[in-house]
Amino acid sequence: MKTLKSSLIILGSVGLLFLGACGKGDEASDTKITPTPPPAASKPASSAPAPAPAGAKGAKGGQVVNAGAYHLEFVPEKQSTGTHLDLYLQKGDKKETVADAKVSAQVQLPNGKQQTLAFKYDPADKHYTAVFPVKGAGQYPVKVNADIKGEKVDGRFTFTQ
Repeated sequence: MKTLKSSLIILGSVGLLFLGACGKGDEASDTKITPTPPPAASKPASSAPAPAPAGAKGAKGGQVVNAGAYHLEFVPEKQSTGTHLDLYLQKGDKKETVADAKVSAQVQLPNGKQQTLAFKYDPADKHYTAVFPVKGAGQYPVKVNADIKGEKVDGRFTFTQ
C-alpha cells in the first residue's frame, strides 16, 4: 500500500513537471510580444538641493549647491584657530546676495557627534561666516540651514581637516 502511494506521488510530481515545462515553452516561443516601455514621467518640481556638476567650483572656489531659486556656495579655509567657514547665499539668476537670513550649520565630527554653528552676516564681504574650532583630522559633513523670511533652504557640504 505504501509503495502504491509513493508511486502515485512520484507519478503526479513528474506529470506536474511536464505540464510546467510545456506551459513555459509556449511563452518562450512567442517572440511577437514586447513589453511596452513605461510612460515618460515628468520631472516634479522640487526644492531639494541639487548639487552642481561634479568638479564644479563656485565663483569663490567653493562647493556649490542650488536649492530652488537659491545658490549656496560653501568655502572652508583652515586657520590656526580651526576652520573658517564662509557661506555665500544668493538668489535668482543674477545671484543677488541674501543678507537677512538666519543661517546655522550642523557639523558631524568623525566620531559621529554633531556640533551646531551659528553663522553671522558680514556686510562688507556680503557673505555669512563662522569658525569651526575643532582641529582634529578627518572629514566633516556639514548641513547648512538657512531661514529666509520663513522659507527654509538647506545645503549639504563636506570639508577635510
